[in-house]
Amino acid sequence: MRYDLVIFDNDGVLVDSEPISNAILASYLTELGHPTTYQESLRDYMGAAMHRVHDLVAERGGKPLPEDFEEAFNRRVFTAFQEELEPVPGVSGVLEKLTAEGVPYCVASSGSHQKIRVGHLKTGLDEWFEEEWIFSSEDVGKGKPAPDLFLHAAQQMDVPAHKCVVVEDSPLGLQAARAAGMDVLAFTSMMPRDRLEGATGYFSDMTQLPELLG
Repeated sequence: MRYDLVIFDNDGVLVDSEPISNAILASYLTELGHPTTYQESLRDYMGAAMHRVHDLVAERGGKPLPEDFEEAFNRRVFTAFQEELEPVPGVSGVLEKLTAEGVPYCVASSGSHQKIRVGHLKTGLDEWFEEEWIFSSEDVGKGKPAPDLFLHAAQQMDVPAHKCVVVEDSPLGLQAARAAGMDVLAFTSMMPRDRLEGATGYFSDMTQLPELLG
């Protein structure tokens, strides 16, 4: 394999959470007086840490979000996860193959540690991830498109950045990976290829990923 570490994004790459989360986010923002469609949520917030939501609302001159916004949003999301969340088709097979071949991997997500764990427990992916292989924007305080999270994951896994590859599905995540000096493989199941320009490679089905990893 060409890489010493595979860094997975979580939402939309490991767990099929983006449709759920963005529908809830759009609805909740609209409820709070910040009209947002599902497509606008995907465009503006997919792959982002929660602080981006606060920043964009403030930039657009809206009233500040309530102090308990993130807590209330997470409650809604976690409830929906328990009813609807599934693993991305084929991802368990990819993780099984990497494990069998002894290739290190980890997850680096804009979501909180709690959100990652809730999703993994619901989908059964928790069996593939040790606690020390899970990294969140909470760990660095600055989410994507900043490179901090991916650089932190590489450092903690003791692998140089140029020997890492990131598996991403959002423009913000792609920007972060490129800024970190890492190759990035873009998963185009939700976002069209032209929104993910500059990736090292592209795939639309998880069964295609092992071949791209080389």
